[in-house]
Amino acid sequence: MAKKQTTFNKIVEITWVDAEEHGIVGWNDLEEMKEFAKSAPPTIKSVGYVVFENSEHISIVSSIGPDICGTMEKIPTTFIKDIKEL
Repeated sequence: MAKKQTTFNKIVEITWVDAEEHGIVGWNDLEEMKEFAKSAPPTIKSVGYVVFENSEHISIVSSIGPDICGTMEKIPTTFIKDIKEL
């Protein structure tokens, strides 16, 4: 039996804003937390082959073979600021 050949032709760069958490388990200094609360969440750029895409999220992998791939990033569309097709 021949191996299934899977091709993902769409490669994208996604600019998105990530959710963020700060602090340690237990008690944290309220003034420090209030200062952290004012800072913007980090903006991230991810590049990869589009494996799946719908109105809720996009899934990409950065490495792909005929029947294996690297880890997958699943990014909610509400986090996405921009998508550029490469």
